[in-house]
Amino acid sequence: MKIVVLGGGLSSERHVALVTATSVCKALRSLGHQAVFVDTFFGLENFDGTPEEAFAAPDGLCGQVRIEHRAPDIAAVIAARKDKSPSRLGKGVLEICRLADCVFLGLHGQDGEDGKLQATLELLGVPYTGSGPLGSAMAMDKAVAKRIIESAGVRTPAWRELSYTEADIPSLTESLPVPCAVKVVNGGSSLGVALPDTREELRGALQDLLRFGSRVVVEEKILGREITVPVFDGKALSPIEIVPPEGGSFDYVAKYQSGAEGARELCPAPIAERDRQTVCEAALRAHEALGLAVYSRSDFVLDKEGRAWWLEVNTLPGMTPNSLIPKAAAVEGMSYAQLCEQIVELSLKVKR
Repeated sequence: MKIVVLGGGLSSERHVALVTATSVCKALRSLGHQAVFVDTFFGLENFDGTPEEAFAAPDGLCGQVRIEHRAPDIAAVIAARKDKSPSRLGKGVLEICRLADCVFLGLHGQDGEDGKLQATLELLGVPYTGSGPLGSAMAMDKAVAKRIIESAGVRTPAWRELSYTEADIPSLTESLPVPCAVKVVNGGSSLGVALPDTREELRGALQDLLRFGSRVVVEEKILGREITVPVFDGKALSPIEIVPPEGGSFDYVAKYQSGAEGARELCPAPIAERDRQTVCEAALRAHEALGLAVYSRSDFVLDKEGRAWWLEVNTLPGMTPNSLIPKAAAVEGMSYAQLCEQIVELSLKVKR
């Protein structure tokens, strides 16, 4: 098949989306597919041939990428594009997508996971991987997703949604409960998240999070084990426990760096069978309530009483070879390349 793998983009998760997309592209090419990597923002501006000729590029236009310690400088990315148009889609992106049998969405965050690109591809009549526009948009907005999840009877920490400015920070610092979790509604990859334990930390968190956005969810901080559950092809895969670095949390660095800075990921999670059933059933219910398709990954905190608290869902979770869904798929006997191909095949069967 001719497959365009879209990655990069302009979200704060750009680096992760570059590694996801190039990894997927290489895996699909290893199985004989004419897969080509395209950065959603830069498009084909550095390719001299036609969009049709890009499918025959010897390396699938993958290049060398890696996940940096810091989130990308979006202003610098924008400045680097030759095409200075206001479009968030680069040169030839729509043209090459029209030529594909399927578009694999290797994107994360804004302009990839929020339903906009899914809607665009549907209007073009181009098949793509994963969930549709509505489910993607609802899941991306943490406040909307919380409302849907609660209506489906899935346990989630007590929360409130608020929009604020810098002038509101002093009063919010005094009125909001601590400890708590504060999350920008459309953040991802542990960016735009703070876990303040004191009012001083809360003040600093509210100040810092304004750089990501002014609309946040403030949620009760639940103590327990961090568990994530992938859903694939209508069933829950093996739960995975995330063990943050000693004295740290599962932030951007812990999530993507190895060694002393990184978190440990235990797959399968060493939890009791009763707890496994609890988180798996909740992940499936969340997936279905939001109308998601093919695959997703829900994050939970499992408290000492064995209660699973749903935190959020990822509709386009990381798909690097070392990401969580590939690890859970490996427990089922599925290789990384097979998983990528199965995502394409299952997505082609979804009726949009």
